[in-house]
Amino acid sequence: MSGTRAGIGPGSYCVCLACRKRFSMAKGFLDPSSVVPSAEREWQKNRMIISVASGKGGTGKTLVATSLALSLSARGRVQFLDCDVEEPNAHIFLKPVIERVDQVCVPVPEVDDKKCTYCGKCSQVCAYHAIAVIPEQVLVFPHLCHGCGACSYLCPEQAISERGREIGTVEIGHSNDIEFVQGKLSVGEAMATPVIRRVKEQINRDAIVIIDVSAGTSCPVVESVKSCDFCLLVTEPTPFGLNDLTLAVETTRELRIPCGVVINRAGIGDNRVQEYCLEENIPVLLNIPIDTNIARLYSRGVAMVEGMPQWKESFIRLCDGIRELIRERSGSPKR
Repeated sequence: MSGTRAGIGPGSYCVCLACRKRFSMAKGFLDPSSVVPSAEREWQKNRMIISVASGKGGTGKTLVATSLALSLSARGRVQFLDCDVEEPNAHIFLKPVIERVDQVCVPVPEVDDKKCTYCGKCSQVCAYHAIAVIPEQVLVFPHLCHGCGACSYLCPEQAISERGREIGTVEIGHSNDIEFVQGKLSVGEAMATPVIRRVKEQINRDAIVIIDVSAGTSCPVVESVKSCDFCLLVTEPTPFGLNDLTLAVETTRELRIPCGVVINRAGIGDNRVQEYCLEENIPVLLNIPIDTNIARLYSRGVAMVEGMPQWKESFIRLCDGIRELIRERSGSPKR
């Protein structure tokens, strides 16, 4: 459920599955988009959507995502989506030219006091306590509203309309041959998922799409990763890295999306990450050693494969490995 509703500008609805199902059931049907689809889809040429995620922050997701995009751009059409909307940083390395900026809005209720009878049904249906009814007054708390629309739909007096409240922006441009899209959540806003959904609306189905995902396993990560063909999990060989990797793997399995692992800063810690991947039959597709030269490049905002071009072939092979894994999963023949 995303797009434009009568009376408001371009916006997005709540992505939270519980909220969307609640509203759908109130309307008498189940919204098909509330069911997370399988990542399996027919393989066509080089088209695929790869999300780069991790459970733990600071493992090198952006380093891997930007290096992968830059390495593949010489092979064909590549699109980069920065869905880490709370703190997007891929632009530091890709240095895109921004050509368009779109607002992202969520619909929030607006009550007509002349029609309202203060029956309280709007307050009863709101799962997030964004609207409260007291004697002869309705209180609306816009920052709590998830924009599900249940209050306006169920109001018996049709006293509730909706207006768009801006919560962020989507920036669209290019970085040389790479199509670039990034979302920015406004300061002080809590809901990242509507912005992420608007970023993903820009997906080019004729390109290899690389999605840079935020850390963790919460709603923003689920929204970013779902519907992808493959999820690349970046981790480090430390106890914290292993703990959060297991959570990320559980998330991708729940979404039925195949995954593989990139181990960054290989050489520190122990071998428990490799042992876990072996036990769980998760392919380790690339090892990036701990290297001060990589750290220096990163600190200067230089992408790894631009400062160390010898790594480009490794990232191309990484993509080829992902392609083969998706083919095996979908049962498509090798080309």
